[in-house]
Amino acid sequence: MDAPETRIIDGRQEVLDIVRRRYVALTPEEWVRQQVIHHLHFQLGYPLELMYVEGQIELNGLTRRCDIVVYNLQMRPVMIVECKQPQIPLTQQVADQACRYNIALQVPYIYLTNGRQHWMGRVLADERRMEPLEELPSWKTLNVFDKPNTDELARMLRRENA
Repeated sequence: MDAPETRIIDGRQEVLDIVRRRYVALTPEEWVRQQVIHHLHFQLGYPLELMYVEGQIELNGLTRRCDIVVYNLQMRPVMIVECKQPQIPLTQQVADQACRYNIALQVPYIYLTNGRQHWMGRVLADERRMEPLEELPSWKTLNVFDKPNTDELARMLRRENA
């Protein structure tokens, strides 16, 4: 896997976000986010076009940002990825944050990482619990089709062009 491309501009270090197609400030959390994007794309084959980075969601009337949301080919959100700086442990508070985002998105998979620790789980909505997974789901698994969600695609495109 290629490491994310970095550069220094006016003494400020930046990393190329291959999803957003632009350089962004290189913070510890951003480095973790970029490592995840590279792993999902180059190792697991997730298309860059179906990842939404730092996307806004509405939650209880407030605007929040998800680190990464992965969509399937039907434009349904299927995974929330919550990234933290390496020195921040993956606690229940971090899991709760991702679960709150899932109130709005209703994804079947959640992935938490700080680059050192990783936790993956499948949401069992009917049982109101999470089932830990040993590895991330394959791209094929994320594409169990139901009816297309063109409304979600239209909302996402409007946010991108705003």
